[in-house]
Amino acid sequence: MSAVASSPASSSATASWGDLLRGRNGLLAVALTGGVALHAINVHIVTTVLPSVVQDIGGLDWYAWNTTLFVVASIVGAAVSVRLLAARGPRGACLAALAVFAVGSAVCAGALSMPWMLAGRSVQGLGGGMLAALSYALIRVVFAPPLWPRAVALVSGMWGVATLCGPAVGGLFAQAGHWRWAFWTLLPVSALQAALVAVQLRGHGAAGGKPAVAVRQIALLAASVLAVAAASLSPQLAWQGAGVLLGLALGAAAIALDRRAAVRLLPQGATALASPLGAVYACVALLLVGTTTEIYVPYFLQTLHGYTPLAAGYLTAAMAAGWSAGSLLSSGRAAAQAEWLLRAGPVLCTIGLLGLSVLMPAGVGGGLHMLLCGLALAGVGAGVGVGWPHLLTRVLRLAPAGEGGLASAAITTVQLYGMAIGAAVAGLVANAAGLTAPGGMAGGQSAAVWLFASFALAPAAAAWLARRLTA
Repeated sequence: MSAVASSPASSSATASWGDLLRGRNGLLAVALTGGVALHAINVHIVTTVLPSVVQDIGGLDWYAWNTTLFVVASIVGAAVSVRLLAARGPRGACLAALAVFAVGSAVCAGALSMPWMLAGRSVQGLGGGMLAALSYALIRVVFAPPLWPRAVALVSGMWGVATLCGPAVGGLFAQAGHWRWAFWTLLPVSALQAALVAVQLRGHGAAGGKPAVAVRQIALLAASVLAVAAASLSPQLAWQGAGVLLGLALGAAAIALDRRAAVRLLPQGATALASPLGAVYACVALLLVGTTTEIYVPYFLQTLHGYTPLAAGYLTAAMAAGWSAGSLLSSGRAAAQAEWLLRAGPVLCTIGLLGLSVLMPAGVGGGLHMLLCGLALAGVGAGVGVGWPHLLTRVLRLAPAGEGGLASAAITTVQLYGMAIGAAVAGLVANAAGLTAPGGMAGGQSAAVWLFASFALAPAAAAWLARRLTA
C-alpha cells in the first residue's frame, strides 16, 4: 500500500527512529498513531474523572463496570476491524472508528445516571477497539519488517502522550465541578484526527472481499467477562464463586471452539501454552490483567489520602508513563538484551504491585507517600513496557504462514480480553473486600490491600512463562 511496504529491506535488523519518522513514513506514522493517542487520552480522562462522576450521579457498585463494558465493547470493535478494513480500506475504516468513538463520547458527556454512562462507555469502547486494532494491523501493511519494533514502540508511546493530556483534562474539569466537559473536549480532537487521516491515507482504497468474523468466539469471550463482572454485584460468596467459575468455563469454551472453527480469532498454536506463540499471548494477557488495578488508584488516592482529582490523575498516569518509557527505551535492544528484558519486566511489575498493596492503604500522606506511590506505579508500567515491543514482535515473527494479519489482530483481542477480565475481577475483589460495605476509610483500605496483593499473581505467572520463552 506504500513504497515502504514492498521494500526489500532485510528483516534481520531493526531500523532507526529516523527511518520511521522521515518523509512518507513519518506522515503515515502520525496518521496511524493518532487514533491510539485519542483512545489512550480518553482512558486517562475517564480514570481521573470517575470518582467525581460517582459523586454526582451515583453508582459506586458499578465503578469497575465503566472499564469492563468499555473493554468488552473494544474486543468486539477489534474483531470487526478486520472486515471493516477490507470493506472500506485504511482511510474509511479509521474514519468510521473515529465517528463511533465520538458518538460514545457525546453520550457520556450527557449522562444523567450510571446506566446512561455505561451505555456511552460501551459505544466509546467499540470505536476505541477499532482504532487500536487498526493501528497494529496497518503496521504490517505500510511498514517493512525492520520498522516493526519501532512502529510498535511508537504506538505504545502514545500512552506517554496520554499521561500528559488525559489527567490534565480530566483533573482540571473534575476539580472545577464540570466533569462532563472532559468528554466534550474529545469531540474536536476526534475531528482533527479525522482530518489528518483523510489527508494522509488518501488513495488507499478498500481491499475488497468480506472477511468472516468469529461471532461465536467473540460472544463467548464477552459472556465470560460479563459473568465475572456480574458476580461482583452479589454480596454472597457462593454467587461470586459461581460467577467466576462460569466465566472461566465460557473462556475455555471460546478457546476450544476457536481451535476447530473455520473462522478463528487466534492463529494456529496461539491457544497452547506449550507453543512459543501461545506463551507469548499468555504473557500479554497476564501483564494486562496486572495493570487493570489502575482503575481504582484515583479513588483510593482521593478517598484514603485526600489527593485532589488533578494530583490523583497525574500520579495514576505514572503507570502509563513507565510503560511508555520502558517500551521506547527497550525497542532497539539486541536479541540477548531483549531476552533479559522479557524475563526482568514481569518481575518488576510484580514488585510494583506488592509495593502498592502496602503503600495505598497506609495511613500516611505527604510528599514521601506521593513519591513512593509514583515509583511503584511507574515500576508496574515499566515492567510491562520493557518487554512489550519484543513480545509483540515475536508474535509477528512466530505467526504461521499466511496468518500474519490474524496474528496482528489477535494482539489486540488478547490484550483487551486480559484488560476486561482484569477489570471484572478487580470489581469483584474490591467489592468483596469491603469497598461498598462497610465502605469509607476502612473499606477502602481493605479493598486496596486485597486488590494489589492478589493481582501481583498475574505478572508473577507471566515471569514464569517468560523464563520458559527465553530458556
